Amino acid sequence: MSRLYFEDFHPGQVIELGTRTVTEAEILDFARQFDPQLFHVDRDAAAASHFGGIVASGWHTCSLLMRQIVDELLSRSVSHGSPGVDEIRWLKPVRPGDTLRMSMRVTEAIPSKSRPDRGVLKCEYQGVNQHGEAVVTMKTLGMFGRRPQ
Repeated sequence: MSRLYFEDFHPGQVIELGTRTVTEAEILDFARQFDPQLFHVDRDAAAASHFGGIVASGWHTCSLLMRQIVDELLSRSVSHGSPGVDEIRWLKPVRPGDTLRMSMRVTEAIPSKSRPDRGVLKCEYQGVNQHGEAVVTMKTLGMFGRRPQ
């Protein structure tokens, strides 16, 4: 498999990042470790909350998206990391049994002026549930190596 370089990306390009079904056990495990709010860890409290049941932490949802990004894109590209995330939006709760379809859209490809061996991609990521509803969006910057001459 050939590696993906900065030059392999262009504005408007959409890359599908696969799907992932979320289990209640995963939601509970993640939340107990990292975000133990009651509607993430306690079935009774979650049922009585405005969510009406257990929901995944937004951070868990972002972690699931990140795993898909690594598995489907970064593992086969010349990634130099990221200087940060500009925006995250949790649009709908993720519930046990939801199947999330993840995708990335390149919005800008900017060659670096100070480091000619790389460029920066501005990207928008989206996770959509099995009902076609967007559950998470994320705007990021990613640095990718330029193709050697």
